[in-house]
Amino acid sequence: ETQSREKKDAIRQLGAILVEVPAAPYRNPNNFVKYSSRLAKELEAVFDGGAFWANQFDNTVNRTAHTETTAEEIWRQTDGRVDAFICAVGSGGTLGGVSDGLKAKTRDIVIGLADPHGAALYSYYTSGELKSEGNSIMEGIGQGRVTKNIDGAAVDVAFRISDAEALEVLYDLNQYEGLNLGGSSGINVAGAMRLAKELGPGKTIVTMLCDSGNRYVSKLGNPAFLKEKGLPLPPWLREEPPHIPQVFEDVPEEDT
Repeated sequence: ETQSREKKDAIRQLGAILVEVPAAPYRNPNNFVKYSSRLAKELEAVFDGGAFWANQFDNTVNRTAHTETTAEEIWRQTDGRVDAFICAVGSGGTLGGVSDGLKAKTRDIVIGLADPHGAALYSYYTSGELKSEGNSIMEGIGQGRVTKNIDGAAVDVAFRISDAEALEVLYDLNQYEGLNLGGSSGINVAGAMRLAKELGPGKTIVTMLCDSGNRYVSKLGNPAFLKEKGLPLPPWLREEPPHIPQVFEDVPEEDT
């Protein structure tokens, strides 16, 4: 139920039946992952094998795909001169798979995690304990457990990124680079900037820009929502819009 209106509308527009469930921790049997698994089994029985549960969090084909494609693309596009890779974790497939692929090419590469508040992996990689603190409005990232897609990943450094820090980065990317991005991209770039400060100048650091800001206008472009959450507004929403002069002309009825 916590996902953006735009995502829900897109699913319905494609003709799918969207089943919404309340947000619940993984230990709850009605957590969306466990609920979807049970629902898929029921639908498979009803439709004689016509249902498939993708299980993106623990189906390691996800991770393997990033090892075989994303890591190779990064290596090829940087001509092998990549010093670090960092991103947030949802299913863990991207970070797990890319880290496997790049570490196989050079053990010197630094693999980083950018974790939003409310997630537990920052604590896991810094203290060995799965512990979450705070909360976040970011969607699609922020994991409370070690999924099969991230299990055993060689993470060298982890950062906890606040929503406020990520949003300021998003606003800068929009205003100065013309990139309209979703919240997870803000977490990723903020993490890459933190890592750049640690590694120093002259390093090539790669991250992911995961999706478009068009999918989150009802939240990230909504001043009331941002104010309610105590989050910063973009500069173009902080000020009253300029006065627009009236230039509409009166036209005689016979000319309309």
